Amino acid sequence: MSTYDDRPWLALYGDQAPDYPIEFENALDMFRAGVAEDPSAEAIRYFDGVITRRELDEQSDALASALLAGGFTRGDRLAVYLQNVPQFVISMVATWKAGGVMVSINPMSRVRELSYLLKDSGAKVLVALESLYDEIGRQVVPDTDVELVLTTSELDHQTRADERLFKGMTRQRHEGTTDFGELIEQHRGEIPPPVTLTADDIAFLTYTSGTTGVPKGAMNTHRNVVFTAQVYRDWVHVDGAGPILGIAPLFHITGLIGHVAVSMLAPAPLVLAYRFEPQVVLDALLEHRPTFTIGAITAFSALLNAPGFTKDHFASLTSIYSGGAAISPTAEKAFLDATGTQVHNAYGLTETTSPMTVTPFGSPSPVDPTSGALSVGVPAPNTIVRIQSDDGTDLPIGEVGEIVADGPQVIAGYWGKPEETAANLPGGALKSGDVGFMNPEGWVFIVDRKKDMINASGYKVWPREVEDVLAEHPAVRESAVVGVPDEKRGETVKAFVSLKAGATATPEELIAHCKERMAAYKYPRSVVLIDELPKTVTGKILRRELRT
Repeated sequence: MSTYDDRPWLALYGDQAPDYPIEFENALDMFRAGVAEDPSAEAIRYFDGVITRRELDEQSDALASALLAGGFTRGDRLAVYLQNVPQFVISMVATWKAGGVMVSINPMSRVRELSYLLKDSGAKVLVALESLYDEIGRQVVPDTDVELVLTTSELDHQTRADERLFKGMTRQRHEGTTDFGELIEQHRGEIPPPVTLTADDIAFLTYTSGTTGVPKGAMNTHRNVVFTAQVYRDWVHVDGAGPILGIAPLFHITGLIGHVAVSMLAPAPLVLAYRFEPQVVLDALLEHRPTFTIGAITAFSALLNAPGFTKDHFASLTSIYSGGAAISPTAEKAFLDATGTQVHNAYGLTETTSPMTVTPFGSPSPVDPTSGALSVGVPAPNTIVRIQSDDGTDLPIGEVGEIVADGPQVIAGYWGKPEETAANLPGGALKSGDVGFMNPEGWVFIVDRKKDMINASGYKVWPREVEDVLAEHPAVRESAVVGVPDEKRGETVKAFVSLKAGATATPEELIAHCKERMAAYKYPRSVVLIDELPKTVTGKILRRELRT
């Protein structure tokens, strides 16, 4: 019998009561509390550049004042088309001070994608890197509602200009645009009028990856942001004792909350390095000695395999979490062996404003003895996680079904899409689209994406299970499993595998490896060796691209 409302997992948190109060009405108040605590403390480190909390407050005041003077009004949207640069954070805070909504856009978006996101969000202002505006933005903006384009450079706020990232880059000025830094200087010293933001106001729109359809704008409210920042601070142990390393892209919900929001709440310096480049990140680990980071396991694997990596690179990190992509027990052990530090598992979606389940700090995630899956944690405080059948019925503990979450982190809905909101958020609870189960102690295990299930001769095959078995082979670096049409079986299992540097293995050998360890209907009938698997910028493997 299911006991979801009893929440037995609370015992894992000791004496923590179910009622976990949200400390701030909105994310702007959360930011201001950190400024008031110590204005001279560092807010952002960007290579050799430093921005203090007072400077971040003053620059965002100036930008908010400029926006308001230009006609920006409460509820208007400002889109950021940036990499991990300080201007991202300045824009976020300024947007809130002007009463607006920030729209975070993947800097890898091309013409078609950027056009859709700007039109769908109705953004009035666009903040873009000069290089991105030159290559993409100038083709898109004239056909949108954007009235003001602010361009900026990745070379600002630092003097190092690391050639591994910035070789050949120069400043570019574009007709019809306004320079971000110059606008701030023009309004330096101005303070925008007070703004009242409620917990239900939208803090930012984050667009779903579109792996299963057209991207949807998730309306992440200020309540969502403050609550999940608190979860990071209290349950993930981001206590401001040291810097936070921003590995994940800031436009993504993991970067927005697990880097930016929690750095404001803790408060703690946020270390940014433009974009993920393994050698640059290894240097940042030694230079800044962060105590916390969260990123996809694929990013961590890239660091462990980068030339020059040593255990000392991770020596300062006291809390390391992974989200965005599933972790196999093999990958978890490899990380522990290489770094001496446990990587904790967390699970969430854009629609849950980062985590819905968290492995409590210091607790090893259990492995399900039947499936071999590593748990993604227990429900976050104040959060109910249910496992449901297709008709919405709660399933007993241990049975596999869709993971459904209800809590303060669940979004208000999708921007301008009431039908999708009603379908995916019935009664305010999120139907995740992920399939999993819960054990009696409240640990949640993900089996796979609901739409990725393979039907082979009437048998269900979950790609994740096959991928975990492939990960046990010493030559395998990464794998992705998909279903492909088959005349006899309807669908059959096909695996795409990338090997570790210097390792060798044949497709026949990998098939035999799986055949020895899995039921006959599960093991892959074909294996394709490729150099790199297609991924989103956050490290999720794009199975859909492998099906074509």
